[in-house]
Amino acid sequence: MICQTCQREIAEYSNFCYYCGSRQPAAPPRPSPTTGKRLMRSATDAKIAGVCGGVAEYVEVDPTLVRLVWVILVLLPVPVVPAILGYIVAWIIMPKAQAPVPAAAQPQSSTTHAA
Repeated sequence: MICQTCQREIAEYSNFCYYCGSRQPAAPPRPSPTTGKRLMRSATDAKIAGVCGGVAEYVEVDPTLVRLVWVILVLLPVPVVPAILGYIVAWIIMPKAQAPVPAAAQPQSSTTHAA
């Protein structure tokens, strides 16, 4: 990190410059290793169990494309059992994502002004 006052290099998360003593702007918080994307069953885009919707959200593609690939895997003569078994195992193992709260159900923050 570069000090904005004296333009010298200091440690990345320093609050003050070592050389000139000036206060540094607040550093953005470090990303936690657990804040990344998680593979979860979709709560909003579910046809059977939300597995395809969750996979689509995780890889950021259209859920219809994931469902189409899954159906093709089931219809092929060789991987019928692994494809169906894989879906059932994913249904059991993947946690279900929380349903989003509608905007109408969220509490309104009211600010009252004293006159």
